[in-house]
Amino acid sequence: MTQVFQAPWARLSTMAAIAFAVCACHKQQSAVPAIADAPVPVVVATVNGTGISKSEYDFYVKTLTQGKPMELTPDQKRQVLDELVSMQLMANQGLKDHVETEPEAVARLEVTRMRLLADAESQKYLKDKEPSDADLHAEYETALAGIDKTEYHARHILVASKDQAEALIKKIKAGAKFEDVAKANSIDGSKSNGGDLGWFTASHMVKPFADAVKGLKKGEMTQEPVQTQFGWHIIQLEDTREVTPPPFDQVKDQLKNRVLQKKLQAYVEELKKSATVDEKLDAIGASPKAPPAASAAPAAPSSAATQ
Repeated sequence: MTQVFQAPWARLSTMAAIAFAVCACHKQQSAVPAIADAPVPVVVATVNGTGISKSEYDFYVKTLTQGKPMELTPDQKRQVLDELVSMQLMANQGLKDHVETEPEAVARLEVTRMRLLADAESQKYLKDKEPSDADLHAEYETALAGIDKTEYHARHILVASKDQAEALIKKIKAGAKFEDVAKANSIDGSKSNGGDLGWFTASHMVKPFADAVKGLKKGEMTQEPVQTQFGWHIIQLEDTREVTPPPFDQVKDQLKNRVLQKKLQAYVEELKKSATVDEKLDAIGASPKAPPAASAAPAAPSSAATQ
């Protein structure tokens, strides 16, 4: 049988794993308040007196399958339950070792608690906020008005200094091929393609680069070097074409998410208006440095002009 699940917690996201740690710790730290006429939870396993409920099991399966419906085989169900048992054993031992009192653990538990409650409130608020077809069409028109109507095909040469860029511009004007100069001098990943950046919209480029491209006609090259945070660019516009926006039905689900996100953001803004918030930026100080990775793979080449 092909295994759907890997070793314990291997496929869990960090947040899902922490969430279960929160549940495991809270089950031992305090009793859940009794609710009148509440159904008795079905227990699927007991670990040294601590029960694992069917609802916890079902939630764990949803995290593993990323919410997609999936009928598990008996072996897969047993594997999932074994993982939960292992997790509960570790959580119990963690409580005995008082790991929940360590500063980082305290912070992680509290942030996870906030995240879980905020997510639950978001779902509750949006439950009856299903966008109408008119809402979706209005959002579609707004999106169309905001997208780039033109795509550009360009090449560039990126160098470290203005003087070098000016010298290369003179060389190209004297007859050197742009592609050859790019291959010999450019310092970004596009040099092997003669500086070819392919097709892109202006919104995908840093502003000075995008503004320079917009000012060129087909076949033209910038007469002066263009400076960005990456260095100095020489840009040649190969061609332009009009963008064909996707039809409404193709992006309907994305539009729904955008409308819901806007409704949720408006709800948060309303909560802020009635809240008392005292931010203390001075107390934050410098961000803690992340520990160095044991090994790091080289990053894939990418255009320095891309944001």
